[in-house]
Amino acid sequence: MYEQISHSLLNDILNKIKPDIYEEDLRHFYTRLGANFYAIHSLFERLYGHRPDFNDQALRLVETMARQYIKRPDCLKDLDIEREKDYNWFLSQKWVGMAMYAHGFAGDLNGMQTHLPYFQELGVNMVHIMPIMRCPEGESDGGYAVSDFREIDERAGTLDDLTTLSGEMRDRDMLLALDVVLNHTSDEHEWAQKARAGDAKYQDYYYTFESRNIPDMFEQSMPEVFPETSPGNFTWDEEMQRWVMTVFNDYQWDLNYSNPAVFIEMLDVILFWANQGADILRLDAVAFLWKKIGSTCQNEHEAHLILQLLKDCCQVTAPGVLFIAEAIVAPVEVTKYFGEDAVIAKECEIAYNATFMALMWDAVATKNAKLLNQGIKSLPVKLERATWLNYVRCHDDIGLGFDDKDIIRAGYEPHSHRRFLIDYLIGKFDNSHARGLPFAANAKTGDARISGSLASLVGLQYALETGDIEALDNAIKLIILMHSMIFSFGGMPLLYYGDEIGTLNDDSYLSDPNKMDDNRWVHRPSINWEKAERRNTPGAVEYEIFSAIKKLIAVRKDIHVFADFNNRELIDVANPNLFVINRFDPHKYTDRVLVVANFNGKPQNLKMEEVAGWGTYSEGQLIDLVTRHKPEIFNNTLVIPGFSFYWLYEM
Repeated sequence: MYEQISHSLLNDILNKIKPDIYEEDLRHFYTRLGANFYAIHSLFERLYGHRPDFNDQALRLVETMARQYIKRPDCLKDLDIEREKDYNWFLSQKWVGMAMYAHGFAGDLNGMQTHLPYFQELGVNMVHIMPIMRCPEGESDGGYAVSDFREIDERAGTLDDLTTLSGEMRDRDMLLALDVVLNHTSDEHEWAQKARAGDAKYQDYYYTFESRNIPDMFEQSMPEVFPETSPGNFTWDEEMQRWVMTVFNDYQWDLNYSNPAVFIEMLDVILFWANQGADILRLDAVAFLWKKIGSTCQNEHEAHLILQLLKDCCQVTAPGVLFIAEAIVAPVEVTKYFGEDAVIAKECEIAYNATFMALMWDAVATKNAKLLNQGIKSLPVKLERATWLNYVRCHDDIGLGFDDKDIIRAGYEPHSHRRFLIDYLIGKFDNSHARGLPFAANAKTGDARISGSLASLVGLQYALETGDIEALDNAIKLIILMHSMIFSFGGMPLLYYGDEIGTLNDDSYLSDPNKMDDNRWVHRPSINWEKAERRNTPGAVEYEIFSAIKKLIAVRKDIHVFADFNNRELIDVANPNLFVINRFDPHKYTDRVLVVANFNGKPQNLKMEEVAGWGTYSEGQLIDLVTRHKPEIFNNTLVIPGFSFYWLYEM
């Protein structure tokens, strides 16, 4: 009955659509809208049905989708149809990503185009360019304080530059990923400026209050994101004479999604960038989209409804576009961003596997895989038609958000273990060669997160500074080992720019007053292309790392069981230094690859009988797919060298 009512409403809305829209060829649009309207209307009503302007807002919603469909280039409409026919296209093992700041990697968007052959040389075919929308000249949180959602920052280039780049990437069968910051704007955004000037319409785009009464009620349960540099969650705006919610920084105003006008504006922004050629949109800070007094204002059910509605609307206008959920939350929460109470992804098709990343850093620090093995057991199974984004480093800090229960099960005391990890990664622990920096330290709790480049955190910086040959060798092995994990775990691997050539911490941010208080800039480098050329010089550190990662990528793309169809099996083994998983063909279990990783610096043994189905193999029957060598198996015992791994396949 409700479905009949919703289709009646759809007909009413279509009859009200302006003639200039109605006269366009909207056959595919109408077909998709009809298929999705029940879900769209239901979600929109759940969020906004109590408002007297609901029908007008629903009309605006459909008009927004239709107008952006009309503007969508024909080549992208063709790509939509192609991807609809092969809806699991992104689960293939052939996709390998890299994230970077355009200015740090290549100067600007034109420089990005010039360096496309570099990605192809390495094997990267998904390029995530971090925020390029217009942002303030001074502090901008690395571009995540947006002052215009539809303009590219002039320091990055122009919309024409992006169109040229995205077209060139499509010709090379490469995917383009861009950021859309959903949770907040810069206080320099036009909406914020109008709110400051007293426009009540735009004050309702944000959370603004005349007194501290309501902000104080919010503060009782809301945590602080940046307790050192931006304590609290509200800022007094002198010009507006109101308190405004600023969860991240005082210059980033949180958007009020209880207002449907905000939702429609941001849907329009998403579809705008989809029409500029983005294949994937990374939706920033999605856990914060809905605010409730008495809650942490994170992971609220309504935030998931918003994401479901955004996805359903995008399925109508640009169904070939994927969403990445930037939700760095507990494992039990992060999988909800694929879709609550769903079988296939209904919100975001891709989510950051921050848990796996943090667990790997624990293994590096402890030189064993005890917590890694335990933590992976607590990682919920992802939905169908969804995938993890697996990474070693990113532009952000490293959080240690493990579940205390897992830490205890691994044999540690939670508080002291986190304290050890912080001390280890900042180089204050005996025998640690790490050169990390504490970020967002909380004096009340003793917690901190970690900044630092991959190379500096694993000891490469120390080794080069001291001339320690053994430390150098171990650092390179660790870089390769960690990348072997993200390539084989199951999901889309995402490299971070500079890691492929061993880029060290960059202290130049300390001379910039707009960056000096944010030590995350230590791992947001400008690539030295003269140094990068050494990737072609055998014996150079850059060559050793680049060539190893290049080979891993090439081998990965040929291993079909590395595609992501929930075809991973964690194997418990007696040796706590080892991490062992079985990757298999879900239709033919005997077609499989055994991944064995040793996080200890000394050789380790694995009794083959511990690995179900692999116990009968002996010397000469298995081959490592990376080296093409037969591993050493003695008395049914596999020997794994220190800081090394195998991708084993039956000959």
